[in-house]
Amino acid sequence: MALADGREVQVLYTNRALAQIEQDLGRSILAVAQGFASNQSGIKDVAVMLRHGMEAQRRYARMDRRAVTLLDAFEVLDAVGLTQVAEVVMLAVSDVLGYGAKSDDLPGDDDPNF
Repeated sequence: MALADGREVQVLYTNRALAQIEQDLGRSILAVAQGFASNQSGIKDVAVMLRHGMEAQRRYARMDRRAVTLLDAFEVLDAVGLTQVAEVVMLAVSDVLGYGAKSDDLPGDDDPNF
């Protein structure tokens, strides 16, 4: 995501990051995702997800700076906007959740009894 000042914010979602999101929000990542469709998830959920994605990227890139905080995530939300951040975050999270699952790999595709 590009900020108005030209800085780029990158996120990375791993299973570890998703587990940390679940711990912070007190519900499963699938419940959070479904909550967006049913208006049960909100701004704080997006901020927590963004924070963990930014922190995972910081660790992955081995950036020598302090850990990303929830306040950092809210600064990005304020600069970029909720809708754009939510789209980026949910797309990235769905990529992790669906990693390795191709329709060709699903059991029962060739078995009408499954």
